[in-house]
Amino acid sequence: MLPSQPLLHAAVFALAVLQALASNTFIAAVYEHAVILPDATDKPVSPDDALALMNKNMDVLEGAIKEAAQQGAHIIVTPEDGIYGWLFTRETIYPYLEDIPDPAVNWIPCTDPTRFSPAPVQERLSCMARNNSIYVVANIGDKKPCNSSDPGCPSDGRYQYNTDVVFDPEGKLVARYHKYNLFMSETQFNYPKEPEAVTFETPFGKFGIFTCFDILFWEPAVVLVRELQVDTVLFPTAWMNVLPFLTAVEFHSAWAMGMGVNFLAANTHYTSISMTGSGIYAPDRARTYYYNMKTEDGRLLIAELDSHPRLSPASPPAVNWSSYASSVGRFSPNDHDFRGLIFHDWFTFTELTKPEGNVTVCQKDLCCHLSYKMAGKREDEVYVLGAFDGLHVVEGQYYLQICTLLKCKSTDLNTCGQPVETAQTKFEMFSLSGTFGTNYVFPEVLYSGVQLAPGEFEVLNDGRLISKTRPTKPVVTVTLFGRWYEKD
Repeated sequence: MLPSQPLLHAAVFALAVLQALASNTFIAAVYEHAVILPDATDKPVSPDDALALMNKNMDVLEGAIKEAAQQGAHIIVTPEDGIYGWLFTRETIYPYLEDIPDPAVNWIPCTDPTRFSPAPVQERLSCMARNNSIYVVANIGDKKPCNSSDPGCPSDGRYQYNTDVVFDPEGKLVARYHKYNLFMSETQFNYPKEPEAVTFETPFGKFGIFTCFDILFWEPAVVLVRELQVDTVLFPTAWMNVLPFLTAVEFHSAWAMGMGVNFLAANTHYTSISMTGSGIYAPDRARTYYYNMKTEDGRLLIAELDSHPRLSPASPPAVNWSSYASSVGRFSPNDHDFRGLIFHDWFTFTELTKPEGNVTVCQKDLCCHLSYKMAGKREDEVYVLGAFDGLHVVEGQYYLQICTLLKCKSTDLNTCGQPVETAQTKFEMFSLSGTFGTNYVFPEVLYSGVQLAPGEFEVLNDGRLISKTRPTKPVVTVTLFGRWYEKD
């Protein structure tokens, strides 16, 4: 007699759990999704039309989830805005929202879809997880009614939240996170009254979750890693790349290294507004990543990670980010420091006029030291060493300390700091350090063509970012990106 479907599913799930428990590693997947967007409208569409659009996107996501499960993935992360897109008003996004309960209710929407108010998106996501025995992470919209007794209640009588949900391999809702740090264009959403630090346990480690712009702030990002000690962070995002420091793949890889955690970043893919760049990152290096500004293709990424990266022999050592730089004098006085603008911030630069040398540049309390040797100094390319120590105040307010070796856009020094994707100059070696006032520093190395350098650099425990081997590709930037959260 053949076993019933529920019994068969339970057996498969139990076997997957035992396999995960028996291993110190797990298989992670992220999917970069070329989102099918709704037609522009000033008026809300019908709930049926909203669901039809979301089902088109979920058809694509379901294909990626099935493929990931077939390749042995235990968890898959899909992007922010991946089910309905963006550029909504508060009114026009309403038909796309569902009421998402607290996971404490112990609910499997796939098997009990009528327990709460209609939730066809949650039901379908739950079934994707259950039918494929995989954790599914998705980004949808939550709505919560409120009334005049709540002084913060919006005039339309509801809160609307940019929300991440996680369903386990049985299809149970195990996590719900409301985005706290909204990007300036997200006027359709509210932020929760208090920041949420959402974690959940799996057979392969402790997981935390937050969304896109959250990564630049103490709550919830640093709280999850430093205070709640998660092993892996899940990161749905709709990241618009900003060269030279804030392209998705370089900053997310650097964040994983600087924080000492696994980081699963799933980006939307929409090149007209520079959205691309997803990856699976470990503290020692990027395991796999995708950056494509040429076509509108989605991409599934799969890689193996340590379940508890802090216990891994490959885990980077603790770093005193100012130790080396504070112990050395200024390498040489600069007769021609100059100012340059990078993403609205005024840096102090000095030009690398020789093919090799030791250079220092300072701004306020930050002095950046660089030792370097070029494979050959080209007359048609200019590099500078730059320092920034101050408050960034454009799309948000956050205090930065940045040391950077940077290729200028042209030989005109006025172009230093403008976006650059390609270079031809290779370096024999580099060593970059700074007198940082913060312990939160993220090391970036970006090669020509927006390519990472996994395994080709390392951070010493005295705070030096050094080339581990001779760099194999021309350098766009080598950067120590510091976030001084306490000064925000």
